[in-house]
Amino acid sequence: MKAKELRSKNKQELMKSVEDLRKKLSDLRFTIAANRLKNVKEVSNTKKIIARTMTIISELEKKS
Repeated sequence: MKAKELRSKNKQELMKSVEDLRKKLSDLRFTIAANRLKNVKEVSNTKKIIARTMTIISELEKKS
């Protein structure tokens, strides 16, 4: 997701998105442990999206 897309969402949607991404990250870690993950780069991409989303959330909190 691009930052522009994230900024168009409200805080509740962003929090839900972070929750889903953290679940996905957990699943990816289990898949790595089971040695079944083909694209290891997906883990770092998911972490970056989580960080990007959390940054947008903190910006929204500072505005209000």
